[in-house]
Parts: sequence; C-alpha cells; structure tokens
Amino acid sequence: MALAIRLSRGGAKKRPFYRIVVADSRMPRDGRYIERLGTYNPLLKKDDENRVKMELERIQYWIGQGARPSDRVSRFLEAAGVAEKKERSNPQKALPGKKAQERIDAAREAEEAAKAQPEEEAKPAEEEKPAEEAAAAEKAPAEEAAAEEAPAEEAPAEEAAAEETPAAEAPSDSDGEEKKPE
Repeated sequence: MALAIRLSRGGAKKRPFYRIVVADSRMPRDGRYIERLGTYNPLLKKDDENRVKMELERIQYWIGQGARPSDRVSRFLEAAGVAEKKERSNPQKALPGKKAQERIDAAREAEEAAKAQPEEEAKPAEEEKPAEEAAAAEKAPAEEAAAEEAPAEEAPAEEAAAEETPAAEAPSDSDGEEKKPE
C-alpha cells in the first residue's frame, strides 16, 4: 500500500478549507483517509499562525513508515523546518503561451520590415496613392460594372484602398461622414 500525505479539500464553493491527511494514494482526493494530521486555510493571510496547522510528530512518524508528502505538503514542511528544501526548476513557467508567442513574432517581423524599408522609399509610395485613387474615381461606368463582377478577393482590396484616404483629402458631407467616390 502506497501512502501519501496530501491535502483533502473541504469547505464551501469558493471558500476552500483543506485537511492534511495520510491516505492510501489510490483513494480519491476527498475520500477515505487513515489519519488527519493538520489543516490548511488558504483564505487566511500568509503570516497568520492558523493558516497551516500540522502535527509534526505524527507527520514524521508517517514519513518513517514510507508515506510520501505531496508537493504542497512538502512546501509546508520546508517552511516549518522539518524537511530540507528541494531545488525546484520550472523554466517553462515564465514563457508566454503559444498564441502570445505568435503575436510577439508577428509584431517583431512587422517592426523589422518597417526598419528594412528606407524612409525615402516610403514617402514616394504615399504620394502615389492619391493619384491612383483619383484615377479610380474617374473610371467609366462600364469599368465599374466589370469591377463589380470581379472575384470577391479583389473587391475588399479596392474598398480598403478607398478607406485609406486621409480625412483631409476625402470629401465629406455636412454630417462629417466621408463620401465615397461614385
């Protein structure tokens, strides 16, 4: 029989209270136990003396009988000075998650692309956009009908180009809303 010194949860919903128990490791967490060795109340302040109460003599007895303390109980024993402190290392703990890492990589690539493009090349490209939009506004109605029949992939690109016009250059009505070229 493998013995474990572990926490058994009690208390109400969102009001946890734990018993420190020695139990067969095959039993359920809150199930049958052999002996109650103390209590743990996580709702109390860390410096409160009633937060963790343990019967250290009985715990040492059960450890002598082969019971293995859980990680949380071993931390309690380390804090009490009964057990020697273990070296713990979790290098994955501080790393961001997969999606956060993807966002960081995308932002880094965008930043590098912005640095790679010289400022001189960026200015002429901005000046060409209004000329292209003016040409698009002067399209003949027949060309517009052909553009509407174009695949759906091209239509959002044309709308995005129309939305990118600066507010100073875009005509607006009396309500301050921008009018799209017809």
